[in-house]
Amino acid sequence: MLILGLTGSIGMGKSTTAGFFRQAGVPVHDSDAVVHRLYEGAAVAPVEAAFPGVAVAGTIDRGKLAAQLVGKPEAIKRLEAIVHPLVRAASQRFIEVQMRRGTRIIVLDIPLLFETGGEKNVDAAVVVSAPAEVQRARVLGRPGMTAEKLDALLARQMSDADKRGRAHFIVDSSRSFDSARAQVDGILRAVSALPGRRIS
Repeated sequence: MLILGLTGSIGMGKSTTAGFFRQAGVPVHDSDAVVHRLYEGAAVAPVEAAFPGVAVAGTIDRGKLAAQLVGKPEAIKRLEAIVHPLVRAASQRFIEVQMRRGTRIIVLDIPLLFETGGEKNVDAAVVVSAPAEVQRARVLGRPGMTAEKLDALLARQMSDADKRGRAHFIVDSSRSFDSARAQVDGILRAVSALPGRRIS
């Protein structure tokens, strides 16, 4: 089985690109979706213990949690130490299920692929990218987003240039949906003959 790691900074179009992989029949493991589920389940107790007051009605209130993280790198590391192992465990279960099914190619959608060293666990990295002005326009168009919040988010992520420099494949999302979909199809053709490192 061949494992593709999909990543990209905020506003680059990673979620849309993941959708194109799904449309092509490739199973995708969405790390962000896993975190959402964890904040309603297994992560609630340990996160509340580390950040008192962020749990509301048995669910982590992401706004309250974010307020305790702003400008506090040590708090972010404390949260990551709780959440990242749980996400990795969910990812491993997904891989094992797909292996048993004999799936040829899978995608792990990981926003912080490089930042967390996750590239070591994939066979090729796909980076979704767009010019900075396109990225900012997309993100600042989101409800509740400000330039200050965006800058804070970007400061926590590896630069787009560095990500592109470490990518095996790049999807330019600044053009049309059809263009991005065609790029995904091209990636799948390119990797279809590769053996992968985890054939069961």
